[in-house]
Amino acid sequence: MRPSKHVLRSISKIIGKTNLTTSAPDLNAYAYDGTSSWRAVPDTVVFPSTTEQVAEIMRLAYQHEIPVTVRGAGTNLSGGSIPIAGGIVLCTTRMNKIIDIDTANFTATAETGVVLHDLNVELAKRNLFFPPDPQSFLAATLGGCVSENAGGPYALKYGVFKHYLLGIQAVLPPGEIVSLGGKTMKNVTGYDLPLLICGSEGTLAVVTQVTLRLLPAPQARQTILASFDQVVTAGKAVHRVISSGVLPAKIEIMDNWIIRRIEETTPLGLPVNAEAILLFEVDGNPIAVEDEASQIIRLCNISNATEVRKASNQQEADGFWAARRAGFSAIFGNAPTVLAEDVTVPIDKLPTLMIRVQALSRTYDIPIVLIGHAGDGNLHPCILTNQKDPQHFKKANLIAGEIFTAALELGGVISGEHGIGLEKKGFIRQALGSSLIELHEKIKSAFDPKGLLNPNKIWNQNHDHPKQTY
Repeated sequence: MRPSKHVLRSISKIIGKTNLTTSAPDLNAYAYDGTSSWRAVPDTVVFPSTTEQVAEIMRLAYQHEIPVTVRGAGTNLSGGSIPIAGGIVLCTTRMNKIIDIDTANFTATAETGVVLHDLNVELAKRNLFFPPDPQSFLAATLGGCVSENAGGPYALKYGVFKHYLLGIQAVLPPGEIVSLGGKTMKNVTGYDLPLLICGSEGTLAVVTQVTLRLLPAPQARQTILASFDQVVTAGKAVHRVISSGVLPAKIEIMDNWIIRRIEETTPLGLPVNAEAILLFEVDGNPIAVEDEASQIIRLCNISNATEVRKASNQQEADGFWAARRAGFSAIFGNAPTVLAEDVTVPIDKLPTLMIRVQALSRTYDIPIVLIGHAGDGNLHPCILTNQKDPQHFKKANLIAGEIFTAALELGGVISGEHGIGLEKKGFIRQALGSSLIELHEKIKSAFDPKGLLNPNKIWNQNHDHPKQTY
């Protein structure tokens, strides 16, 4: 149901007229996310600034059965924040206070509109470290990171967002405010509800505040770049390094297509003739860092790398990692539509997955760019297509389905960090099976009996909606 004028007036009284919009140009800005093939315009966008305001808005929406889609910065890559059912977009970006950084207990408490980069800046002043680092960290909000269980390059050594989530404050769909978890490192008091909500893609509750576990900042870091004449050889090198007992903080992979696009726009000294590069980072005690860097260089040489070298200084290291962060921008800037997939397989199966993806590119004659977090088996095959070319786009979607099938056959999953959202809900039954889908539906119903919070995401809760286009 669309929000009536009465409901809009009531919301305006709660948050103030300047914190609500029904203007078409403003609404259009909230009709899309980081994907390039979805669009759906909400009826209104609201900007609460307190948990209490969120609760009052949710009570109104629940009473009048209005769909609510929670949104942060909209950097997600699965259609998760697209308001496919219309209704209200509840944007949390004005809930942006860092409430407490507890240096004695290594925790931080913040509202979910806080940008991850801003939190990291404050932590660095205190020599503290929060490892989860999605590539969109310059814009991504903590709420979005919770909703997608964000990962990033550091996931190899340090894990993902759920491993640092101690507690949350949230608003349930009927409007009840709840506090779950706490500040302690251990807590088995009842079901682990914070971790159930983490990664639920905004379908269970509106998270308004989080308490996060922190670590001391590493004493030293070293970046190594290794070049290879085949993508699959790079994949085999990853397994060799990890199976040796060396655990880098990061191992990232980029193929030749990305290397060339980055060097064309921002020359950073990447080897443009390499079919693939691996970027390693080791961190920790300075002596251990030096030893692990030497071992990685030796293992890459054994694995037939064409060149291996350490970054000569921090400036060069920063340039290498800036190139990695620019990867998705380079991809999305060079195709009308991109299907940025996100599959994860056991590390020893990564070379096989890459061989199968390259074969699909040749079979369908469609470019597929390879980039990803090679160290934990999380590959992002990006299919370059054009939604306005129906035949080409149809083939691209067939490729995506075959990539998901390949990942499952290799013992992997159809999403490592981007989530299911709208992009992959057609494949969720293949991944989980009917009985687990039914269990998901029961959990959803327990939290959200009317099915109003971020409806029709992950699986078809009511009825399927056609893909929206620009």
